This record gives sequence, structure tokens and C-alpha cells, in this order.
Amino acid sequence: MSAWLRQRGFDVYTFNLTPNNGDAPLEDLAAQLHAFIDSRLGALQLLDIVAFSMGGLVARYYLQHLGGIERVTRFIAISSPNHGTRTAYLRNNPGARQMRPDSAFLADLNRDVTALSRIRVTTLWTPFDLMILPATSSTHLPGRSVRVSVLLHPLMLFDPRVLKLVHQALTEPAA
Repeated sequence: MSAWLRQRGFDVYTFNLTPNNGDAPLEDLAAQLHAFIDSRLGALQLLDIVAFSMGGLVARYYLQHLGGIERVTRFIAISSPNHGTRTAYLRNNPGARQMRPDSAFLADLNRDVTALSRIRVTTLWTPFDLMILPATSSTHLPGRSVRVSVLLHPLMLFDPRVLKLVHQALTEPAA
């Protein structure tokens, strides 16, 4: 997706969560994201965030608890378990426990979800997602939610319809 966006003239900074398997608490990953943004863009530059899967929860924590809401204009969450996923029960590491439905982490994020109303939010999800169960967990944020019938979770990053929707969301006026 990043190469596709660069071809269309967007400045893209790619951040990979470390570790990306749930071995670290999501708050720690959000702190990494915060440090990455500040080191690459400085403390004042406005930006948009496009996040996939667990990255959507990490980005939400950054937005809602680490001050990111003050500098992000658009947030696009792709197949993120906003209300948890049953597949998180397959692992017993800190991040997986936080992604379980009704976890304290998700309850905290969703308690003040209306804070996201200050920015333009788009959620993209597929009903065929076998990683986010139930798939509708990827919805229920302020803003626009778009269902895209993509066959598998990872294919959301490559599907032409999703790419078009991301482009559209990034070019809409800020909230």
C-alpha cells in the first residue's frame, strides 16, 4: 500500500510495530509510534494515519491517550479489532490479551471513543475476516465505516477497492 500511495504523490512514512506478534503491551507499541512520529516529522507537523489490524488499536491509543489527536487530521483503520477478536484467545501474550473482547484495554479505549470525533475517521472492514472475529468488531468508531468484501484479512492491504477507498479518505477535507 505504501508504494501505491507514493505513486500517487503522498509522503509516506512506514512504521512497523516491534514486536508485531502481541509479545509487547499495546501501550508500549503506541509509545514507539509516538517516538517515531516525533523523530520523523517533528513535534508540530500534522499528519494522517493509515493503520492495519493491531496497528489500528496502537494508533487509537496514540490518538486517544498520547496526544496524537492534536496533530492527526485523518485516521483510517483497516480490519482493526476495535471491539476485540476471539482469535486473541489463541495466544496468551500481553498484546493478545489486550485484543480479547471485553479486555480492560479495549474498555478503556472505547470508553472515550468519542474523542475520535474531532478528526476524520474511516474504518474499512471485510465480513470474510477470519482474523477479526466477529468481523464487525472492526466497525463502531465515529466517522464512516465501509464494508469491502475481501476474502482474507491480509488481502485488505492489496485489494484495489480498499486502495481506492484509502485514497479517497486521504483526499477528503479534514474534519
